Amino acid sequence: MCQVGQAGRFGLPLESNGMELLVTGGAGFIGANYVRRTLETQPGTEIMVLDKLTYAGNATNLAGVDAELVVGDICDAGLVQGLVDKADAVVHFAAESHNDNSLDNPRPFVDTNVMGTFTLLEAVRRTGKRFHHVSTDEVFGDLALDDPNRFTETTPYNPSSPYSATKAASDHLVRAWVRSFGLRATISNCSNNYGPYQHIEKFIPRQITNILDGRTPKLYGTGLQVRDWIHVDDHNDAINLILERGRLGETYIIGADNDHVNNLQVIRLICTLMGLDENAFEHVADRPGHDMRYAMNSTKLRQELGWEPRFTSADDGMRRGLAETIEWYRDNEAWWRPLKDAVEAKCAERGQ
Repeated sequence: MCQVGQAGRFGLPLESNGMELLVTGGAGFIGANYVRRTLETQPGTEIMVLDKLTYAGNATNLAGVDAELVVGDICDAGLVQGLVDKADAVVHFAAESHNDNSLDNPRPFVDTNVMGTFTLLEAVRRTGKRFHHVSTDEVFGDLALDDPNRFTETTPYNPSSPYSATKAASDHLVRAWVRSFGLRATISNCSNNYGPYQHIEKFIPRQITNILDGRTPKLYGTGLQVRDWIHVDDHNDAINLILERGRLGETYIIGADNDHVNNLQVIRLICTLMGLDENAFEHVADRPGHDMRYAMNSTKLRQELGWEPRFTSADDGMRRGLAETIEWYRDNEAWWRPLKDAVEAKCAERGQ
């Protein structure tokens, strides 16, 4: 634990009145869970959320949460500067993040993921505030199914889609601002998240809500794609450890050691947990350029900061995490029901 007089939470001097965070994209899936988790585990923290409330951002994700929601665009330099001026640190989740949407129309991804990050970096540069940039494993491209290696902090970037290319660009901007301007920043690259409040266009909540809605679950292609699935709370706990104790200018890989689990196994586990035969799904058209395998080596995060995930391995932790996630969607039909028909209609247009 940090002692008084040393760097404390969020890499800043300890103060008795807590810290104020600006969380961009804090009404989205991971961001909203971050806000909830931080207020639960870091009492005294004050949070401002900046979110454009596009299709993936939902104000109801923050219902009952003691945080200030500012509806706006991270490309709005004046708005961003005013909020950064009031914050002690910025946690940057805001991003266009759906691969299929990036194939349909890449422009919003360039605007938000590249220009939005640039706008934030400039605001932080003027004030010297602490900045943490939340990124993805997809910047590394993919690995062959028989490749024994995992992504590390030094793996070369090889993005496959407009989404991952724009996230790679935003990572490079952060590193350049650290080196050129001395920005007090860190980066984390995380694997695929699951948990409450995830938009039902995504793989796991789509299958859960299909079953709850009496529809047949859908599997892209053969389902042999491997993802290192991580529960959103484990991801967000790692982010707060990096904010508190991470070395400035460094990148940290976040993964839960579930990189032996393919999408076929995940959909079978969902079917089983929801009382269906494990093969009660249908195969649909695969996504163009679908990456085959992501695998994360989070040794640096574990050894330097002592982080360990609570939900790991398909047979134990991931089973528990999925069971809790299923119950959340079962108990919160009013949250996902208005989205369902439109999502399924859009997937049907793609043959998925």
